[in-house]
Amino acid sequence: MTVITLHTKIHSTVEEAFQLSLDIDFHKKTASQTNEEAIAGVTSGIIKHNETVTWRGKHFGVFLTHTSIISAYEASSYFVDEMIEGRFKSFRHQHYFEQKEESVHMKDVITYQTPYGIFGKLFDKLLLKKHLTSFIENRNSILKKELER
Repeated sequence: MTVITLHTKIHSTVEEAFQLSLDIDFHKKTASQTNEEAIAGVTSGIIKHNETVTWRGKHFGVFLTHTSIISAYEASSYFVDEMIEGRFKSFRHQHYFEQKEESVHMKDVITYQTPYGIFGKLFDKLLLKKHLTSFIENRNSILKKELER
């Protein structure tokens, strides 16, 4: 199992950061480098608890689909998107939001398992973990810029 933990400080309100993080249209903008499109489930607007979205995007030169559900939700402080169908053995992304004075401390915890035994583990170690970390860091950077305007 691989775990990625990222911290982002944003000069914003916790409510704004939380809502923008659930916005399907905003996610499309932050994932433009992979041509991500929401193709099923909630495909526009704010996704809510127990709703699903299927993403199609190009990663490592191949178009892949990934369906996730918002499996946990606590307004303005926490939500989880969890894979229900896709290429991973398991994939869970926990989003934490905490207001501290005039800024929001956002924490992402991504936990996943790769398939294909030793080959999957090697792929993860050589490429995948770095790719996913960069993908989320880029997303958070764009989210921060948008909220700090």
